[in-house]
Amino acid sequence: MVSEQIRRVVIVGGGSAGWLTAGVIAADHQVPRVPGLEVTLIESPAVSPIGVGEGTWPSMRDTLRRIGVSETDFIRECDAAFKQGSRFAAWSEGGGEHYYHPFSLPHGYGEADLVTPWLRDHAGVPYAELVSCQPQLCERGRAPKQVTTPEYAAVANYAYHLDAGKFGPFLQRHCTARLGVRHIVDHVARIESEDSGDIAAIVTAAHGRIEADLYIDCTGFSSLLLGQHYGVPLVTVQPQLFNDSALAVQVPYGTPDAPIASHTLSTARSAGWIWDIGLQTRRGVGLVYSGAHLSDDEAERILRDYVAHGAGIGPGAATGVGAEVAAALSPRKLSFRPGYRQTFWHRNCVAVGLSAGFVEPLEASALALVEISAAMISDQLPPTRALMDIVAARFNDAFRYRWERAVEFLKLHYLVSKRGDSAYWLEHRAAATVPPRLVELLELWRRHAPSRYDFHRIEEIFPAASYHYVLYGMGFRPALAPVAERAENAALAQRLFAEVGSLGRSMLAALPSNRALLNHLQSYRLQSI
Repeated sequence: MVSEQIRRVVIVGGGSAGWLTAGVIAADHQVPRVPGLEVTLIESPAVSPIGVGEGTWPSMRDTLRRIGVSETDFIRECDAAFKQGSRFAAWSEGGGEHYYHPFSLPHGYGEADLVTPWLRDHAGVPYAELVSCQPQLCERGRAPKQVTTPEYAAVANYAYHLDAGKFGPFLQRHCTARLGVRHIVDHVARIESEDSGDIAAIVTAAHGRIEADLYIDCTGFSSLLLGQHYGVPLVTVQPQLFNDSALAVQVPYGTPDAPIASHTLSTARSAGWIWDIGLQTRRGVGLVYSGAHLSDDEAERILRDYVAHGAGIGPGAATGVGAEVAAALSPRKLSFRPGYRQTFWHRNCVAVGLSAGFVEPLEASALALVEISAAMISDQLPPTRALMDIVAARFNDAFRYRWERAVEFLKLHYLVSKRGDSAYWLEHRAAATVPPRLVELLELWRRHAPSRYDFHRIEEIFPAASYHYVLYGMGFRPALAPVAERAENAALAQRLFAEVGSLGRSMLAALPSNRALLNHLQSYRLQSI
């Protein structure tokens, strides 16, 4: 029976979403040191994680530190590598160009208008390379910190690439051994309801009834609680974003000392795009595509060709491993319905992770949304059932807004592309596929650069600076409003541009390669890093 006080939290489903959520709640509420709250995670022995290798945002550093994880242990046990942003190749006309979406904000962002002096005086220089030294670090394969830099501290802002198949078990060991999370491995037989409609208990095959006051659905695409039990529908976004399939492979490095990319590589193809994520011992590579525009057989041919021959030239691009290695790989097919739940928190049940929604891997928002969800649930954990509906309404409003903004930001990548080599790209630019708010914003951005006035919430999922990187990286050139630029702004912007160049040179000289730093962390257990 549901009690008036919220004392028992049950998370159904493990993986990255379940264990991150369990860890945040247990760490924040000091389970079991402070009596009053129990956290239990029920995990089916028959469900294995997708486990294809995942990208994260810099917020993951804060989340891991929040739950008390050693960064060095995490890196060593999860085959993790440092990530400083994304490199987009062939997303626009011609196919040979690339641009970066780095994790660092433009240097001086918020202090000066950088767009006007860039367009006027430096239009031949890629925007990201003028306002951030991080593209230089990525092109040269540099790590974001030095050997002596403390854990979670950064010289250049960074996140991680990680092996999702190892990340969940790593978090499980930490949560059960150090945070007091109760772990039950069992099949869910059925879900019992109260007369009120609240969930009363999860009935398992071997452990019987498990009661709680709050249930968190982390059961993945099946959405066992919110989707199946409560029937909360999925709001499809396939009219805007077409991709519904992926083929994923694990690619070995050619040599043990092969460079590890400091960024996610996102390479466009005729009916989708390829992710390329460098871990310590291998690469995770996959083709995301639309089944309505590309057959599975053709998708496999495109993926194998990429693995065999690579894409593009230069230090930041992917290299091939040869036709023989590519032919021996066994791609794994993944299917998904792009969309998100109409409601995320219903009665005493809230969905986190894939059970709440999934659009596509572009820009690696999946784990970030898990982190944000877990943090809000923990921070706003209602003390009583009477307050839960108020918290749920706030949660639903916040995450409906975040999913809408995520869809718009991902759509932007396709909308401003000038590729015309297939129906896939042409249809992505059709007016009927563009969210109305994005239509209005693009009209505004033809005369004004994206700014904080366009994204007014405190915790925006993508800041205006991210729109700068994508728009201007893809060749979008605004005709800014004819307002005289203040002389002091022009001078400040030129100084900031010069500082980026100077800072880049000093960082290139001081920072080790991504591979060198990761090798050091594997060889030594230092408390200071």
